[in-house]
Amino acid sequence: MNSASCPCGSGDLLASCCGRFHGGQPAPCAERLMRSRYSAYVLGEVDYLLGTTLPAQQPGLDRQAIAQWSAQSTWLGLDVESTEVLGGKPEHAFVTFTARWHDEQGEHSHRERSAFVQNQGRWYFIDPTVPLKAGRNDACPCGSGQKFKKCCAAYL
Repeated sequence: MNSASCPCGSGDLLASCCGRFHGGQPAPCAERLMRSRYSAYVLGEVDYLLGTTLPAQQPGLDRQAIAQWSAQSTWLGLDVESTEVLGGKPEHAFVTFTARWHDEQGEHSHRERSAFVQNQGRWYFIDPTVPLKAGRNDACPCGSGQKFKKCCAAYL
């Protein structure tokens, strides 16, 4: 692991790049979290993928499907287009990227603008495929203490 290049495309060694986040160190920004999540798909780090999704959404994730997609794909690369840090309390950000992979159906490319939120010193991916069960005036599921409509609702 120490001499392998990081799958995220940074050009750095895995151990000094995404590997440290997989080992428990919090990602310092949304882009690094997104890159480390791509690397986790490449490396089959399913626990990391689950643990870096917004905690309120984690029960709605399909662990088996994530593991299967990770294992049955040949990951071809990641291109980060842009990062928009929006600030605020809690801090939110968008990262636009394209991930490429090959599976039994052929080669694929997926472009996405992902939303992230930082809470209690950790960044989390806000998964648009997992519904958040919160009304506009309910407490935000990210744990910020704010109303959902004033916090993460705008990022879904």
